Amino acid sequence: MLFNICFFLLTNAVNAQQRRIIKGTVVDLQKTPLIGVTITVKGTNTRALTNSDGHFTIELGDGMTTLMVAYVGMETQEVNVTGKNNVTILLRDDNKALNEVIVVGYGKQKKESVVGAITQVKGEVLERAGGVSSLGAALTGNLPGVITVATQGTPGAEDPKIFIRGQSTWNNSDPLVLVDGIERSMNSVDVGSVESISVLKDASATAVFGVKGANGVILITTKRGKEGRADIRFTGNATMKIPSLLASKYDSYDAIKIRNLAIEHELGLSASSWSKYVPSAELAKYRNPSNQAEAERYPNVDWGEELIKNSVMSYNGSANVSGGTAFVKYFTAIDFLKEGDIIKKLDNGKSYEPGYGFNRINVRSNLDFNLTKTTVLTTNLAGSYGVKQDAWGQDSWEYRIWQSIYSNAPNIYYPKYTNGGWGYYPQEQVSTVNSLATMANNGVRKTTTTRINTDFTLKQDLGMVLTGLSAKGTFSFDNSFISQGGIYDNGTIQQQYINPVTGEVTLSQYLGTNQFDWIPSRWSVNTDAVQNASTFRKVFYQAVVDYDRTFGSHAVTAMGLFSRDKYAGGSEFEHFREDWVSRVTYNYGLKYFAEFNGAYNGSEKFGPNYRFAFFPSAAVGWMVSKENFMKNLTFINTLKLRVSRGQVGNDNIANRWLYATTWTYGGNTPLGSSSDQYSPYTWWREAQTSVGNPDIHWEKVTKTNYGIEYSLFDDFLSGSVDVFSDYRTGILLDGTSRSVPSYFGVRPPTANLGIVRNKGYEIEVRANKVLNNGIRLWGNFSMTHAKDKIIEADDPQLKDDYLKRADKQIGQTYSYLSNGYANTWDQIYGTVQLNTNNNQKLVGDLKMVDYNGDGIIDNEDIVPYGYPQRPQNSYNATLGFEWKGFSTFVQFYGVSNANRSLQLVSFSGQDHYDNVYKQGSYWSPENLNADVTMPRYASQMPYYGTTYLYDGSYVRLKTAEVAYTFKSSQLKRIGLSALRVYVNGNNLWLWTKMPDDREVDNGASTAYPTVRRINFGCNITF
Repeated sequence: MLFNICFFLLTNAVNAQQRRIIKGTVVDLQKTPLIGVTITVKGTNTRALTNSDGHFTIELGDGMTTLMVAYVGMETQEVNVTGKNNVTILLRDDNKALNEVIVVGYGKQKKESVVGAITQVKGEVLERAGGVSSLGAALTGNLPGVITVATQGTPGAEDPKIFIRGQSTWNNSDPLVLVDGIERSMNSVDVGSVESISVLKDASATAVFGVKGANGVILITTKRGKEGRADIRFTGNATMKIPSLLASKYDSYDAIKIRNLAIEHELGLSASSWSKYVPSAELAKYRNPSNQAEAERYPNVDWGEELIKNSVMSYNGSANVSGGTAFVKYFTAIDFLKEGDIIKKLDNGKSYEPGYGFNRINVRSNLDFNLTKTTVLTTNLAGSYGVKQDAWGQDSWEYRIWQSIYSNAPNIYYPKYTNGGWGYYPQEQVSTVNSLATMANNGVRKTTTTRINTDFTLKQDLGMVLTGLSAKGTFSFDNSFISQGGIYDNGTIQQQYINPVTGEVTLSQYLGTNQFDWIPSRWSVNTDAVQNASTFRKVFYQAVVDYDRTFGSHAVTAMGLFSRDKYAGGSEFEHFREDWVSRVTYNYGLKYFAEFNGAYNGSEKFGPNYRFAFFPSAAVGWMVSKENFMKNLTFINTLKLRVSRGQVGNDNIANRWLYATTWTYGGNTPLGSSSDQYSPYTWWREAQTSVGNPDIHWEKVTKTNYGIEYSLFDDFLSGSVDVFSDYRTGILLDGTSRSVPSYFGVRPPTANLGIVRNKGYEIEVRANKVLNNGIRLWGNFSMTHAKDKIIEADDPQLKDDYLKRADKQIGQTYSYLSNGYANTWDQIYGTVQLNTNNNQKLVGDLKMVDYNGDGIIDNEDIVPYGYPQRPQNSYNATLGFEWKGFSTFVQFYGVSNANRSLQLVSFSGQDHYDNVYKQGSYWSPENLNADVTMPRYASQMPYYGTTYLYDGSYVRLKTAEVAYTFKSSQLKRIGLSALRVYVNGNNLWLWTKMPDDREVDNGASTAYPTVRRINFGCNITF
C-alpha cells in the first residue's frame, strides 16, 4: 500500500514536470483585449479561446514550446513560450490580407491565388451604413465596379437599381444574386446576418454561371458559427428619417405675381389672358388673409409642408447567438424592422389610420454538424415575414399619393376645409388630385410576403480514396407567398371647391340615397387572402466534386459540378435550368497562377437547337513581388499582375416562348359584296404579334480584363487597377424596334441582332497607418468608369446617323437644341419656322437649332445630347480615425456624366395652374442673360430645348459615424463582454444641380420622396 502511494506521487511529479500551464492575454495595437482569439499548441489539436478580457489558459505537453495565435483580420503569429508561464501577445492587423478567403463562384479561394476581378466587402462594413435597411442600398460606394441608382424612398421598397461595370444590353441588366450559393433575392436578407458579399466581374469569375453571369454576379454569404463558447449579440437601431431635397415652388403670392408678369409678356398673343390678371388688393389676400374664411377662399398651401412630416422614426433590432462544439457549430438570428412613413395623414373621421409602412421579421438558423471526422452536414433555414402597408386601388395610380407635393399649385384649393370637405378642382380632377384626400380615404391595404428558404449540404472528405478529394451534395427548397387584406374604402368622399373670384362653393356630392343628405360610404374589412398568381416555389439540387492538393511548390485544384433547378410562380409552366461546370486552377510557389473555367448550361427559354451552350474562360496571374529581381525594391510589398478572357451568356429575358409562334382562332373571310356575307369557316392563323423565331438564342459577352494589385511601404498603401472590355453580341431586339417595313404584315419576331461594346476601368487605393501612440488613420478611395457604345441595333440604312441608335450609349438622352434667346423682334423673324404653334413666338423665346437644315423644327431635329441617366463615373472616398475605443469615419460618394430629365413646366395643366417652380431668373428686356425664359400662361411655347435636362452629377456625404467601444474591464461587473455605441447617418448632405434628390427620371410626380437618416444604435455582446 505504501509502495502504491509513493509510486502514485512519483508519477504525478513526473507528469507535472512534463506538462505545464500557460496563461496569457491577447491584445491589439490599442491594447484592447481581443475576444475569441484561437490559441493552438503547434503540432497538436490542443487549443483554447480568449475570453471577454482577452485571457486564455492552455496546457502544454512535454517538449512543446510554441503557440499558434490566429484571429480574423490579424496576422497569425507563432509565439515561443520557453521558460514562460504568463505571456502578453500583441496582434497586428493583417493589412496584406493575402490569406483572406474570397468567396468565388461555387467555392472559396485565398485572395493571394485569385486571378479574377473580384471584390469583397465584410458584413461589419455594411452594418455601419447609417440605418439603411436595404442591403442593396448598403452596397453603395463600398465595392468598386458596383454602381447603384436610387429610385424612391417608399418603406420596404428602397432597393436601388444595381449595375456592375455599367450596362451592355438594353434588356434586363440586373446582376445574378446568390445567397449561400442559391439564386435568391437579397431584399429579405438582414444586414446583420451577412458575413461577406463578393462581386464577380470578369469572365474568369463569372463564366461558371454560364448564361446567367453576363451582367455580373453578387454572392452573399451569411454568418456561421465557430467552435467555442456561445456569443449572444444584440443590436438596436433607432433611425430618424428626414425628407431630402424636393423641387421648390413659389407660394401663391409670388406665383400669381409671376402669372401677372407672364400675362403682360404675352398680352399681344392672348388678349383674353387679361381676365386672369389679379389686382394687388386681391393678391394681398393670399399672403395675409383676414380670417379663416378668407384663407380658404384664397389658399396659400405649401403642399410639401402639408404632406410631409419633418421627421419620422424607424426601428431595427436584432439578436443572434453563435458558437459551437466539436460536433455542431451554430449561428441563429432574429431581426425586426419597422419603417416609418414620412407622408402625413389627416384625420378622416373613419376610425382607421391610413398611411405607408413596412414591418419585417427575419429568422435564420445556420448549423454545421460534424457527423464524423470526414463528414459534415450543413443546414441553412431562413424565413422572412414582411408586411407592407399602403392604400387600396393605387397600384396603377400610386403617384397620386404624393403628386400634390410636386405639381399642385399653392392656390388650387384648400387641403381640407373647416366644414370637413376635402379640397378638389372640379374642372379637371386628374392632374390636380388632392393627395391628402387620396391617402386618407382609400383604406389600409396590407400586403404580406412570407418567404421560407431551406438548403441542406452534405460534404464528404474522400481523402481515404485520394488525398485532397472531397464531394458534396446540396438540396434546396424555397417558397414564398403573398397575401393581401385590410380595411377597404372606395375613396368616395365629400369634396369642396371655393371659387376665389366669385366665392361660389361647389360640392362633389349633393344628394344621398332616396334624396336624403349625402353621407360617406362605409368601409369594410377584406380578410387576408393569398394572391395565387404571386406564389413562388423553387427546387434546386447540386452535386460537386473538389480536388485540392499541393505537391511541393505546385498547387492544383479542380472542381466538377452538376446542378438543376425548377421554379414557377403561380400557375405558370415550370422553368427549368441545368448546369455542368468545371474549374481547374494551378499555381507554382504562389508566384505563377493559371485558372480555366467552363460551363455547359441549359435553358428552356430557347428552342430545342439552342438550349445548351458552352461558356469557357481562362486567366493567368503573376506575383511579380516574389521574383528575386524585386527583392531590392523593399518599398514594394506586393505586386501582382493578372489577365482574364472568356465568354459568358445571358438568358435573363422577359419572354419565354420567343422561339414558338402563337396561333389564334377567330374571324371569317368576307364573301361577295354584301356586308353580311361571310365564309362559314373560322380562321386559324398566326397571331400578328407573336410570330416565333426558332433561331432565338442567348446573348453572349466576351469579357477581357487586365488587373494590377499592389501594396507599398509596409502596406501603408494598397489597392488595384483594372481595365475591362465587354463585347456583347446577339442582343435580343424586339420586333417593334426592328427595321422591317410595315407591309411585312405582322410584327416581326424578336431576333438576336444587337451588338454593344462596354469599356472602362476601376481604380482602388487603400491607405492604413498606425501611429506610435496607437492612433490608426485609414482611407479607401475608388473610382469606376464604364461607357458603353451600341455597335449594331438594326437601324434602317437610310436613316441619318444622328437618329440611329448605333454609335450611341444605351439609354442615350435626346433633346432639341437651342442657341440662346431671341432678344428682339428682328431675331424672332429670323428664327426657324416651328412645325407647331409657329404664330406663338415671342421675344425672349429660345432660338431653336434646325439640326438637319430643312427649314423647320420638327422631330427630325431631336439629337443626342449629354449622357444617359445611368452615370459613366462613380467615386467613393472614405476616411477613418481610430484611437483606443473611439472611432469615426466619413464616406463621400459621387457620380458624374449623367443627365436627368424633369419636366417642371410652370403654369401647366388644362387651366394653367399657378404651379411655378423656382428655376432662377426669368428673361425680360432688362435681363437678357436670364436662367430661363419667361413662362407662358395662356399661349404656347412648344419647344424648351434643354431647359429641363439637368446635370445628374452629385456628391453625397453618404455615410458618417462616431462610435465608442467600451473596454471589457469596464463591462465585466455588469455581465457584458462587449458594448459599442454609435451615431451614424446616411445621405446626410447633397451637392447637385438637380432640383430634387432623385437619381432617375420617374416623372415630375411619380416617386415617393427620398430621405436622409440619422441613426442611434448599440451593439451588446454577452
